[in-house]
Amino acid sequence: MSNNLWGTFNTAVISDPGTVPLPQTRIDFSDIHSAESAGEIDWTICTRCETYRPPRAHHCKICKRCIRRMDHHCPWINNCVGERNQKYFIQFLIYVGVLSMYAISLIIISWVYECEDCDPDVPTKQRRIMHCVILLLESALFGLFVSAILTDQLQAILGDETGVEQIQKQGPYRPNKPKMLLLSEVCGRQHPLLWILPCSKLPRKFDSPLIDHHV
Repeated sequence: MSNNLWGTFNTAVISDPGTVPLPQTRIDFSDIHSAESAGEIDWTICTRCETYRPPRAHHCKICKRCIRRMDHHCPWINNCVGERNQKYFIQFLIYVGVLSMYAISLIIISWVYECEDCDPDVPTKQRRIMHCVILLLESALFGLFVSAILTDQLQAILGDETGVEQIQKQGPYRPNKPKMLLLSEVCGRQHPLLWILPCSKLPRKFDSPLIDHHV
């Protein structure tokens, strides 16, 4: 479990969250008004990156790049949580929560069942109790914290509204889309029981380029 935790953490840290690539040459934005009049209003212009960005992409002030379906910039992983790494971020939260519950369970068992092999010396017992109390508080705080973040992430996915879109009060992007399809867009098309496994497989649509500036 600890290997899975660090595996998903490292993947969430080093993986591309869905960065919109910068153009090779300077783009002419003079036709933006004609595109809007024709109904192509989903694509917007980022004045900081000086490029077109697809729907639901937002500029991160910390990464200084536009991120597709950006939810937020997470200081835990020092990376944005976006279209390409949200699955690994959710897996990381799940593993931290499971390990927190596992640590709390071990502490409770150690209090219920007396350790026959432990040193009966009083100072040793006191140090053991202090260690258990600190570990219990740490596990409970981490467990509650990641549970709250995981709940927020699942609500954002099922409601089809990222954290940035919630702040901007844009509302659900596709309110009528089935919930399982929304989850599969993030976690992949495989069986739902495989979504929590620390694999690197992403939905097929991520295999194609994010944007083609030559179009």
